[in-house]
Amino acid sequence: MKIREMQARLQQSRGYKWWVLGMIMLGTFMAVLDVTVVNVGIPTIMSAFHIRISSAEWVITAYMITMTIMLPSAGWLADRYGNKKLYLGGMVIFTLGSWLCGRAGTDGFLIAARALQGVGSGMIQSLGLAIVTREFPPRQRGVALGLWSVAAAASISFGPLLGGFLVEKSWHLIFDINVPIGIFAVLLGLFVQKEWKNPVQGRFDWLGFTSIAVFMPLTIYALARGNAATNPQGWSSPVVIGCFIVVAVALAVFIAAEWRQKHPLLNIRLLKDFHFGVSMVTLFIFGIGMLGGTYLLPLYMQEGLGYTAVMAGSVFLPVGMIQGVLSTVSGVLTRYVKPLVLVFLGVMVMSASFYLASRFTIHTSHAQIMLVLYLRGFGMGLTFAPLNFFSLQNLTQQQMAAAAGISNSIKQLSGSIGIAVLTSILTYRTAFHTARETVSHAQSYVEGVTDDFLVVTFITLASMLPFVWMLLRRRGKPLSVQADGKPANEN
Repeated sequence: MKIREMQARLQQSRGYKWWVLGMIMLGTFMAVLDVTVVNVGIPTIMSAFHIRISSAEWVITAYMITMTIMLPSAGWLADRYGNKKLYLGGMVIFTLGSWLCGRAGTDGFLIAARALQGVGSGMIQSLGLAIVTREFPPRQRGVALGLWSVAAAASISFGPLLGGFLVEKSWHLIFDINVPIGIFAVLLGLFVQKEWKNPVQGRFDWLGFTSIAVFMPLTIYALARGNAATNPQGWSSPVVIGCFIVVAVALAVFIAAEWRQKHPLLNIRLLKDFHFGVSMVTLFIFGIGMLGGTYLLPLYMQEGLGYTAVMAGSVFLPVGMIQGVLSTVSGVLTRYVKPLVLVFLGVMVMSASFYLASRFTIHTSHAQIMLVLYLRGFGMGLTFAPLNFFSLQNLTQQQMAAAAGISNSIKQLSGSIGIAVLTSILTYRTAFHTARETVSHAQSYVEGVTDDFLVVTFITLASMLPFVWMLLRRRGKPLSVQADGKPANEN
């Protein structure tokens, strides 16, 4: 009875929303941490299961695929069944998936368990933002969202180092560590959080859900299968061609369904707003390079240079800190400098970092690697806040949640595609260097990775093309309308 009284007192107190924020930050930290931790553990997992990189990439992409599918779906489910039930359900699924990952005896079981983890992570990350936004009034919302983003930045900084430390003891621990934290988070949520349901509910968009659930995994599978060692026919394989045909049909069905639906899974009609639409194209291209490049660096350090997992993880420690500080600074600078100027500078710095990475060798010093990472943190910090500001400039408050759903889905989709494409290129280029040169395996592998980094450089530079096109269109005519049909602001 005393527990019930304490719960009621807390839920009615002025500090209730801060307790909720702390609970959401814990869940976000755990979900984002799992991505950064596993990146460092991939080489060890490859050795444990005796698998190639083309198989190991699914340990990451299976998680990202199911998370992407759940990001837009969780909102409707929460409206119907309750935010508290869905959020805590996501925590339970994530924790169960983590426990199963730690018990995996085969790579197939591990990939399946990672997919289950991704379902929980998608629910946690999608609902976390919505819950924080609802609990805090507009005048406190900026502070709350800033603190919420600290959880993600902290996991980016400390995740690789923690992952390296745990992997050196046992790769199972990078998943087992989530179990006690997850149990604590569930118990905290049961005690702290109030239930909330949306009284206005539309019908669930089954056609949109089914088409995206077909599109995502088949796209990644076809990209991974094209250069797989077990596929002698390569890209001309009937299986690969068939997958791409199904992918094209699924994408067409998804676009047609979302455009016509009254309550779509993703409100892609917002892309009619020129600022938002161009920004999302930029984000998609930029995300392929950024997330794919982050995936390559631990492979280079551990497989090419012989770094331990802890050494490889420790180099990422400053990146999240630099990104966090620069994100705040660049957000303030948007009051005085046009956002596109900051985005352009950020993309240039990121491109420079990837180009320098493409010059790595087996003799590259630790200081040179750190320089590349400092530049990357600087570039990401300069890019994201101004890009978000520019993309949302013409949208209404009521459209923000739908816009966030599209943005989050595009980030995960681009990351999954980036990893699949770059893994395919890495496999091909490593085999190419091995066949043509009488050098060590480590040398051939490093040359394959640096070829990948050069591709990432050009992809990152290409992310500015949508803005270049937009600026060219501005000459002599008004260019855009908002999603509601009103003229867009110029910037």
